[in-house]
Amino acid sequence: MSDHDQLLVIVDPVARRSDGESVRIAKDVLSAGAEAKICLPDTPEEFVRALQRRGSRRPVVLGDDRALLRAVTLLHRERELAGAALSLVPIGAPETLRTAYALGVPPGPVAAARAVLDGSVRHLDLLVDDSDGVVLGHLRLPAVSAPAAPAPSVWGTCRSLVRTLVRPAPVLPGARTHRLRVEADGVLLADVGAPVAGVSVRSVGGTAEVTVHPPVAPPHQATARVLTVSGPDFRYRADGHVTGPVRRRTWTVRASAWGLTLPREEAGA
Repeated sequence: MSDHDQLLVIVDPVARRSDGESVRIAKDVLSAGAEAKICLPDTPEEFVRALQRRGSRRPVVLGDDRALLRAVTLLHRERELAGAALSLVPIGAPETLRTAYALGVPPGPVAAARAVLDGSVRHLDLLVDDSDGVVLGHLRLPAVSAPAAPAPSVWGTCRSLVRTLVRPAPVLPGARTHRLRVEADGVLLADVGAPVAGVSVRSVGGTAEVTVHPPVAPPHQATARVLTVSGPDFRYRADGHVTGPVRRRTWTVRASAWGLTLPREEAGA
């Protein structure tokens, strides 16, 4: 049996508590198809130690986006990311798995476990910031908490429907503006003197696609390898997780920096 067939299955403690049945199904499928060592850490610290002691086994994470991000972050900081292809069996509520699904991981424990066994490694880009943090999917600046919406009533729903039918919805209702300086490869895209509604970033083909959203005008895009954002204290949302406040942050694109096992028909792009 080759190293490829030897798995280290790390079950995130949140996954074990939230959906034990899916964990059991995934373990059964993986154990039937490969030599699998099962680790059941009780804390994030034990999760990290289990991954550090993987040896030659291929790491498989059972958990949500945060568990995958924890694994990628650890391997990146230990400078072992390039040589350790990861696999994920997504377990958790759909809103905690948006990054995983966007990357191409199939939903459901059976389909995902089969992809671990029969899939191939796809090399993906990574955004790395100047504090050694990583972004797997999307980055949005700033991260602003929207006010909680009141519970809808029957009459409120009817009034909303009538308004929708008689006139188009306004663009960016109640949008706030933010004073940010945005530089893409040294080119100024926005400055604090001209506030923006927000900035969104994603890595595409080895570069960062940066979209600046003005308050009224259409958004404009640029591509860059290095993005720097500065301004008054701001927070940002990376892979659904809010970080900050900071006054300056720089992200650099690392092309094909890490590998994720995906179904063969979705891999290799």
